[in-house]
Amino acid sequence: MKWLMIASAALYFVSFRRLIFVAALLLELCYLGSRGLSLGRLPLIGPGDTLAFFSCSIGLMSLPFINSAELAGKRGFFWSCGALSGIFALISLRFPTLNMPLPPILDTYWFELHVALAFFAYALFAVAALLGGAFLARGERAFLDLQYRAALVGYSFFSLSMVSGGIWGYYAWGTYWLWTPKELWTSILWLFYSLYLHLRVKGQGWDRAFAWLGICGFLVTLFTYLGVSMLMRSSHSF
Repeated sequence: MKWLMIASAALYFVSFRRLIFVAALLLELCYLGSRGLSLGRLPLIGPGDTLAFFSCSIGLMSLPFINSAELAGKRGFFWSCGALSGIFALISLRFPTLNMPLPPILDTYWFELHVALAFFAYALFAVAALLGGAFLARGERAFLDLQYRAALVGYSFFSLSMVSGGIWGYYAWGTYWLWTPKELWTSILWLFYSLYLHLRVKGQGWDRAFAWLGICGFLVTLFTYLGVSMLMRSSHSF
């Protein structure tokens, strides 16, 4: 079924209209749905499946912003969302998929909830970064206001992901928190967006700085997701 991902990525890269963007997203959802049905679980382990899920999450989380009144007619923005989704869709194809049941330690709804919420948060942080880039390029205040909303909702999802991850960790290892590299960088990411949101409420006249903070936050997100798993030894990876 990888042809669905290839077709989805191709459409994402030419998604100058909403209809094309939605078609790409539907193909990706069909791919993930077929993976889930064949596995009997959500496809949330291994780099291949998680990158595909991340790509799809970016598409899903960008829809409310693409359809917002503030961004009416801003085709460049939703093309950038499509292009980013397409990039991660293509990268996912370079990795093998893990076609096996979940190990007992992962076979719980808390694990699936934890991972799904984390990727929804990552996707919203990606959208916030794109909105920051759009503000720097065009200077329109609407982009900055929407960046704040994306980061705020993403932060909420990420906080819930940490809570559900703690509950899963308690059932799996008997403790809510282990200081593995992944959890350390999870803490750093959460603190980064805590600082961003605090400054966003308190700061005045720092528009370009806020836009850059949103972009830097996504770089921290990518390192937390991919960098830690690839560069550091941890029992908690993809």
